[in-house]
Formats: sequence, structure tokens, C-alpha cells
Amino acid sequence: MLSCVLAIICGFIVLVIDRISKLFILNNFELGEGFVAIKGVLNIVFVKNPGAAWGMFGGKTFPLIILTSLVMVACVFVLIKIGKKNPLLFWSLVLVVSGGFGNLIDRIFYNGYVVDFLQFGFWTKYPVFNIADCAVVIGGGMLILYFILDLIKDFNLKKNIKSEKLLESDNGDN
Repeated sequence: MLSCVLAIICGFIVLVIDRISKLFILNNFELGEGFVAIKGVLNIVFVKNPGAAWGMFGGKTFPLIILTSLVMVACVFVLIKIGKKNPLLFWSLVLVVSGGFGNLIDRIFYNGYVVDFLQFGFWTKYPVFNIADCAVVIGGGMLILYFILDLIKDFNLKKNIKSEKLLESDNGDN
């Protein structure tokens, strides 16, 4: 239970930091303006992203709002139904929802675009992103890890059941 409360607090903090950082960028930078935050590692540059990841589906604001909303509803549904049973699942879904909500707010209130400002200094061809994107990617990675661990657990369980059945059949033959 404590883990769930901490995850929700963390998700809220991520959302607040995302909003504050985007408002800072909007109020202090012109489009395309920026600076080197950590030389060779991180640049801050204001970009408007009208699409999803890597600018895909640019200008498709309504479908992106619908898709984001549906994903967030599905995540909340899973959180309520089974999320409390596994902390990794719970944390991953909270991060996905908080990041999704941060970008959804942008899309609704900033004419369909998302405020992006974080750019890798060592890989300037990589798309510019934001705090909400980080939360979604980290949460998504944790979700993949959850599914991998769950598959391994199921595989081991089936393997153990099969071994027990073999032992039972061997004992029955004697």
C-alpha cells in the first residue's frame, strides 16, 4: 500500500515538474531559442511538437487526444483492477498516466502541439522531448519489464507443474 501511495505522489510530482518546466520555457524562450545546459550532453531548446513521438502524426490533434485519453483510461482501469497486486505494474502505469496527462494538457490548451525542450547534446538529430515524455518512456520500459518478468514466472510455474506431473507418473509406475 505504501508503494502505491509513493507512486501516486511521484506521478503527481512528475506532472507538476512537467507543467512548471513547460511554463518556464513558454514564458522565457522564443520558438527555436535555447542554450547548452550541460556541454555535449544536454541542450535546452524550445520546440513545438504537433505530433506524437518523433513528430509522427503531426497535425492530427483530435486523433492524438482521443488515443492518449483511451490509453490513459485503460491504464487507470488496470491500476484499479490489478495494479495494487504488483508494485512494478503500479509504478509503471502511474508514470505512463502522469506523462500522458502532461502532454494531453499541452495538446488541448496549446493549439494541438506539445512543448518540448530537452535535447541530447551528443545526438542532436534525436527528437527534442520533455519531462512528460521521460515519464511515459520510463513507465513504458517498466511495463515491458513487468511483462517479461511475468512471462518468466509463468514459464517457471508451468515447468514446475510439468515436473510434478512427471514425478507423480513415475511414482505411480513403481
